[in-house]
Amino acid sequence: MSQALSTDVLIVGGGIAGLWLNARLRQQGYATILVENATLGGGQSLKSQGIIHGGAKYALHGALTGASEAIADMPRRWSEALDAQGELDLSGVRLLSAAHYLWSPGTLAGNLTSFFASKAVRGRVDQVKGEQLPPALQHPKFKGKVYRLAELVVDVPSLIARLAELAGDSLLAGQRIEPLREGDELVGLRVDGREIRAQRIVLSAGQGNAELLSALSVEQPKQQLRPLHMVLVKGESLKPLYAHCLGGGPKPRITVTSHPAADGQWVWYLGGDIAEADGVARDEAAQIKAAQKELGDLLPWVDLNDARWATLRVDRAEPAQSGLVRPDNAFLAEQGRLLVGWPTKLALSPDFSDRVLAALGRDGIQPGNAPALPELPRPPLARPVWEELLP
Repeated sequence: MSQALSTDVLIVGGGIAGLWLNARLRQQGYATILVENATLGGGQSLKSQGIIHGGAKYALHGALTGASEAIADMPRRWSEALDAQGELDLSGVRLLSAAHYLWSPGTLAGNLTSFFASKAVRGRVDQVKGEQLPPALQHPKFKGKVYRLAELVVDVPSLIARLAELAGDSLLAGQRIEPLREGDELVGLRVDGREIRAQRIVLSAGQGNAELLSALSVEQPKQQLRPLHMVLVKGESLKPLYAHCLGGGPKPRITVTSHPAADGQWVWYLGGDIAEADGVARDEAAQIKAAQKELGDLLPWVDLNDARWATLRVDRAEPAQSGLVRPDNAFLAEQGRLLVGWPTKLALSPDFSDRVLAALGRDGIQPGNAPALPELPRPPLARPVWEELLP
């Protein structure tokens, strides 16, 4: 029988939200244990595009929404952490691009100029030309306008590796999770038969939260899943591009991020409208065909003849909302010692940790004198999705 453990905060879920929270808590003196049943970052985290949104893409209607205001401060907080000047020391995490871009084909450019010059977004968006353009758009045939957003794109694998470093000895690989109760009160969890008591238990397992809540016989909060059908393309002719291409509606027509593969080639990871409703309904072959047509229309000078293609289905896990709308902020629900949350977006991981820390403060939960942890079986890091699908 494994020895029983005690800690201040027990976290379940080793994606970026759980790992960020774990690092914040440890920095403030809390004893923590983070349980992961598979690989660190292997759920939604490594399937994200790594964009630290600042809200501009949510303002494409021509006005700033609740979503854009809620997320507006995230690029600053991430940037400070990457410079080792913020709430965490993320120095060493690879920054793929210091900016994300909005690119409008020639037909749409005129409609957007006045909006991007407006007071609402001034300071967040600047037009760029010539050598300032992303490498993939520096071509004589490119027609349109490009705007630089004050947003970042991070290399998610290196981010997960750094957050795992900051976790120290607190990570635990565990498969079977059961409630640990005293009477009717949840006082901890039993992980693969090992009792772990905690002042607070945080579920941050993304899609896995639903199964965890069921195992704990907890009915609320409910979870919703919003599916995507992403596309990956790898080829020697690809140059770095981090941009939303604007269509006629409120969502980007296509969102491209570029990721370095182990063999030195670039992988373009395609999201945006192409990955949503119509894309979800397509099978892999039809989705790849749609992406080939879209890139051929938008970037006809890019040689994709020898490119390799794959698709990836992603279920974004969020708290249930009426009409399946996307929540504006990170979400946290409290039930006694149990805290259940979803960051809702990679960029909002700091907001998620803020909410947990605020809940601990309101309840007077202070760092205790938890004993040192024994050596625990440690979950491995997940491999990047592009290495799995396009080796």
